[in-house]
Amino acid sequence: MALAGAIVMGPRIGKYVNGKAVSIPGHNIPWVVAGSLILGFGWLGFNPGSTLAGTDLRITFIYVNTVVASCIASIVSMIVFKLKAGTWDTGMMCNGFLAGLVAITAPCAFVTPIGASIIGIIAGVLVVYSTFFIEKMGVDDVAGAISVHGTAGAWGVLSVGLFACGEYGAGYNGVATPVIGLFYGGGFGQLLMQIIDLSVLVTWAFVVMYVWMKFSNLIVPIRPTKEEELKGLDATQMGVLAYPDFQPANPVPAPQFAD
Repeated sequence: MALAGAIVMGPRIGKYVNGKAVSIPGHNIPWVVAGSLILGFGWLGFNPGSTLAGTDLRITFIYVNTVVASCIASIVSMIVFKLKAGTWDTGMMCNGFLAGLVAITAPCAFVTPIGASIIGIIAGVLVVYSTFFIEKMGVDDVAGAISVHGTAGAWGVLSVGLFACGEYGAGYNGVATPVIGLFYGGGFGQLLMQIIDLSVLVTWAFVVMYVWMKFSNLIVPIRPTKEEELKGLDATQMGVLAYPDFQPANPVPAPQFAD
């Protein structure tokens, strides 16, 4: 969905200079960190809560796997970015953290903490390389949503077919046996199902949302005009500057009320 929207809208003004992607940093990195931690806290309700059974002792594995994968992915993404770009990056650390959360969501109940660690490591690597790749393709992924939710999410779906340990899932969807991945002696059956699942999800989400975005764009243009974008969408769309100290020479007219 994010990829379809980004393609239809096109890159922001100033994102590409002479065909090369440049960084447009966020306004408040401390709030980015705070928001990421809040999301992580919410994920500890989302993943275990999806079992719909607090008395199911597998819920303890879900908690541990969720924390392990996210923390490891965060650390790995920072290290990989440092090796690739030469600097530390707090934003990438946060995106790595979220990528770990996304990647572990599908397999959280079916893998061991060791499997969760490996899933987190790979998610931390993927989110960095995916970010650079998508930028090179000319797609302006403003918050890294395609890499975090798309790339890491795809990896998480596939990882079920690789790391499911066979200790859980018996009776799910009418299948008597537990979920067993390739690395635990389950063969290619579960992995094949995950590949089919991922293919359907990607095709459906991208095709449907691309068509919808194009149709919506014909009715009401999704992208603002160049003048509105340069002036700031906070001013042109909401009538107030979110960061007035950055634009002292660009005042917003006071609202006028009818007599």
